[in-house]
Amino acid sequence: MKIVFMGTAELSCASLEKLAEKFSVVAVVTQPDKPKGRELKLTPSPVKILAEKLKLTVLQPRKARDEKIISQLRELKPDLIVVVAYGQILPQSILDLPKFGCLNVHTSLLPKYRGASPIQSAILDGENETGVTIMKMDAGLDTGEIISQARTPISAEDNSQTLHDRLAQIGAELLVETIPNYVAGKFLPKPQSAEGASYAAKIKKEDGKIDWSEPAEKIRNRLRAFTPWPGAFTFCNGKLLKIWKASLAQEASYEGISIHNSRIATGTILSANADGILVLCGKDALMIFELQREGGRRMSAAEFLAGHALQPGGRFD
Repeated sequence: MKIVFMGTAELSCASLEKLAEKFSVVAVVTQPDKPKGRELKLTPSPVKILAEKLKLTVLQPRKARDEKIISQLRELKPDLIVVVAYGQILPQSILDLPKFGCLNVHTSLLPKYRGASPIQSAILDGENETGVTIMKMDAGLDTGEIISQARTPISAEDNSQTLHDRLAQIGAELLVETIPNYVAGKFLPKPQSAEGASYAAKIKKEDGKIDWSEPAEKIRNRLRAFTPWPGAFTFCNGKLLKIWKASLAQEASYEGISIHNSRIATGTILSANADGILVLCGKDALMIFELQREGGRRMSAAEFLAGHALQPGGRFD
């Protein structure tokens, strides 16, 4: 069976590697090299780097709708196209091309969290569980029929990076287990339910801004969801501070005043010492253990306070 793989992001790599071990991957389609860094040096995608290491044919169309790539795929006569975090919507002419259609590996339990940021959205919403869906693609955005799913718990210590890495591996394993059964007709695609459908929008840098009037638990979820990018951040004396690690502080006080006292403004620093920086939230408080000043390096609270004095009663904006 001949398979064409389409992917770009780091998330795609585990699936490509597993596919190449088990099946004949006749070509890898990935997005063009992009300029990065101060020198704007053209940099290949993680998928291209892996594909070249595996000595696979690489195609890099500017757009998936270009007639040239459609013609190239038609000449390859793939039995199946597998898509994982490719980054472009495929035209119907590609979806209809393979005998067994196009399969997509999506990192949520569809129909929940269709769209660009299913991993971050699950953590942001405080979900206890997520997973991977193998879907037969249609013209809609993650609306295709479900072929198989696998679940995984989300721990309190997970952030988007750890969950990303775990889901990448789960998705790769599920993909190679699913393909033979799907091709043999043992897995029949099922339409997605309209109930419980939701959309996970593309993450923007400003989404990491902390609103201290929110409950501490919600703020910590934001921190976890947006680590490593764009990061949860706040401002102190006009300077941006990125928060890397923090935990909930359910019971705490500042000079004998309960954190539940409404007269204290949210974002107020309740204490700042080697143990951490305690900040009042809309409900409860957050203890910050690791942070980073803009242009500086990531530090523990103790290291940060040694060079940047923060006093109880000060405030994060």
